[in-house]
Amino acid sequence: MKLIFKGIVQGVGFRPTIYRVAGKLGLKGYVLNKGSEVEVVIDKDVDRFIELVKKQLPSISRVTDIIVEPDDRTFNDFQILHSRKGERHSLIPVDISICDACLNELFDSSDRRYHFPFTNCTVCGARFSLIKDVPYDRERTSMAEFHLCETCKKEYKEPLNRRYHAQTISCSSCGPKYTLYDKNQRDLGEKDAIKRFAEHIEDGKIGVIKSWGGMHICCRLDEIKRFREWYGRPQKSFAVMIKDIETAERYGDITENERKLMLSKSKPIVLVKKKKAEQVAPGLNTLGLYLPYTGLHHLLFSFLETDALIMTSANIPGEPMMISNDEVFSLGADTYLMHNRDIPNRIDDSVVRIWKGNTFFLRKSRGFVLEPLDVSYDKRVLSVGAGENICGAISCDKKVYATQYIGNSKYYPNLEFLEQSLQHLMNLTMKTEEIDAVCMDLHPGYDTRKMAKQFSKEFSVPCFEVQHHWAHATSLLIDNNINESVVLTLDGLGYGSDGTFWGGEVLVADFEGFKRVGHLENIPLLGGDQATKDPRRLIFAIFKKFGKEKYFIGDEAVILSKMMNKAPLSSSIGRLLDALSCYFDICTKRTYDGEPAMKLERYLADGRDKHSFDIEVNNGTVGTIDLFRQLEEKIKKEVTETQKADLSYSLVKTIVDKLTDIAIEHAEKNNIKHIGMTGGVSYNIPITEMVEKRVNKAGLKLAVHNRVPNGDGGIAIGQNVIAGHKLSS
Repeated sequence: MKLIFKGIVQGVGFRPTIYRVAGKLGLKGYVLNKGSEVEVVIDKDVDRFIELVKKQLPSISRVTDIIVEPDDRTFNDFQILHSRKGERHSLIPVDISICDACLNELFDSSDRRYHFPFTNCTVCGARFSLIKDVPYDRERTSMAEFHLCETCKKEYKEPLNRRYHAQTISCSSCGPKYTLYDKNQRDLGEKDAIKRFAEHIEDGKIGVIKSWGGMHICCRLDEIKRFREWYGRPQKSFAVMIKDIETAERYGDITENERKLMLSKSKPIVLVKKKKAEQVAPGLNTLGLYLPYTGLHHLLFSFLETDALIMTSANIPGEPMMISNDEVFSLGADTYLMHNRDIPNRIDDSVVRIWKGNTFFLRKSRGFVLEPLDVSYDKRVLSVGAGENICGAISCDKKVYATQYIGNSKYYPNLEFLEQSLQHLMNLTMKTEEIDAVCMDLHPGYDTRKMAKQFSKEFSVPCFEVQHHWAHATSLLIDNNINESVVLTLDGLGYGSDGTFWGGEVLVADFEGFKRVGHLENIPLLGGDQATKDPRRLIFAIFKKFGKEKYFIGDEAVILSKMMNKAPLSSSIGRLLDALSCYFDICTKRTYDGEPAMKLERYLADGRDKHSFDIEVNNGTVGTIDLFRQLEEKIKKEVTETQKADLSYSLVKTIVDKLTDIAIEHAEKNNIKHIGMTGGVSYNIPITEMVEKRVNKAGLKLAVHNRVPNGDGGIAIGQNVIAGHKLSS
């Protein structure tokens, strides 16, 4: 009989498992990797064979389907045959942190891989970041140029060895090597390179390390002031790599779910409640922590006295993470630790936040890409996402795949990165080089539209425009396996179908369309995008509505006043949070994306509902501007930090409750069981819990994200689903 196994069955030790099970049962036949699936032919005991295979699956493999077909060929033994190309819609394994067995070898002085930083086996190591093509074999990875030594060859060919048919194995004799360089690109040699780099870091230097899918900049935490000046990031929070989980618990209050995720094979950056290291994440109540995931990281900490390092992506601000050894010296760090293996697929560290068992992806990348989502359509759709924090997506054979995190599309190198990632994704997943449609955001100013139109022209297929918040809503629907919901789409800005900028919306949405049934009152964005960078302009516009001027006087106030009637309008709750943050002098200038609203969250987390505000709702429009007049009346003298927290919480809750009530009303009217919450503001835990409490009280279910990013990283998924359904109807 012939058996076809589909799923994550490449590069995960699946064929060796098949071989061992066949040997145990005394079967004859073969196992063959065909590119998108594994083909097995056996002469008997099919049911018993399948039962044992399922019990002995490698930890990172996943079987999604088993097809059994007749095959009466006869064989003399059981063999692993060389891979050949077949269908290309393969589930590519994700990059997996070093396993315990390899880690033990790394620090066993009697083992031949002692202190070899590229140690890996069939169940751990780089995967997606080094794959050039499928089927997943060594010659189609960046390990192709490193030819196995005789000892590694023996391991590779021995069925009972855990490196049997492990495509990326090597050792210090035949594998990649690390070399230390100074800031002038001077080669300081391979000998003890990692140890010497650690000494430089201990001495207070800023260093760059080449890892699996890119480069990191690192330094000790007590060098943060100099690091910020050098890197030009005065306020932005940085991820911290911690030596071990016990150390992590000294830096943050870590819940059991957060602990499990930090210790998982994916090893993402997890946002936890901050206990120390205020200067690493100034003004925030969270800190991004993650554990070592490569042999290099573990070796580095073994040579360090410090137990925590700032470890952030090495890039020119706004541009993609660097992957070229030559290019990275342009950063001007003090010391560099580079290896000689190419990086075919740049992939940043994933960033997540856990809420009540749900995984909110702020950045879905290493450790999770390429994990597909099941969809009901079989159309081949390419979607390019929105403008910032973007991913692209491809669908085929009833699955949709998102690219790794790309970044802000206004920077041309990110557009190139998006194009390359989409082309690579098509190459890995599609049987054919043809697609059925392209999808893009409605916003006329997004640079991703140029790429969408280019793909549309190249493939001679239609190009669909999709409204930003409808895409958010459908990404939530597919994430929760539901067909319709009343969705709160809460974010910074998205181009609305009426030409204004939305962001505080209540949509009744399904895959066929949406209806906007509620939204926040519009606020003028004085200077357009400039108002997002300078929230004082938001406060000026709000108070000008009732005859007051704040923050600006003289000629500046005159100019801004003249802009009032011509400025673009926005119903964004993100901008409203920015304004409130500015009003209380929490953050009056944005130095990174989302900063004012993010710094307000700490106050919302500490605040209590102690103040009442009168709010008007007219035809679904929730009045917000007058709330600031009421706020002004409540403040008679300088407010304390506690009063800021209580006033902020009370005002925001008043707004969120009204939006949620509108959603509940329309859900009950249309017999819809779910209230959804999506968009960048849904990362804000106090606001999410305001919505949850209201929804639960109404006896409805709250749908939140768990697999698709809440923010604009999920837009491409939503676009794809909408176009896929449109083409299938």
